[in-house]
Amino acid sequence: MAEHEQGSPEPASSTATALEPRWHVVVLNDPVNLMSYVVLVFKKVLGFAEAQARRHMLEVHEQGRSVVWSGTRERAEHYAFALQQWHLTVILESDEAR
Repeated sequence: MAEHEQGSPEPASSTATALEPRWHVVVLNDPVNLMSYVVLVFKKVLGFAEAQARRHMLEVHEQGRSVVWSGTRERAEHYAFALQQWHLTVILESDEAR
């Protein structure tokens, strides 16, 4: 169920949701952060289990990038900011860009 900014519930609209593009939080490889550190950050910020965090870390390491979260733009910006505070290299991509 969606909520107004003041917190009062409003009916969910499948039309509005269908029109909003999904946003992807993409972590990029960098030469600075240790793999164990990236796993730790994924667990703390995104709530990943150990295996899921390791899988995404290896994807970043081997392929240069990993989509770690997808959804609304506001939530994607939240996760991107939080990951950047831990000094990971992060970008946002829209479904419309692909």
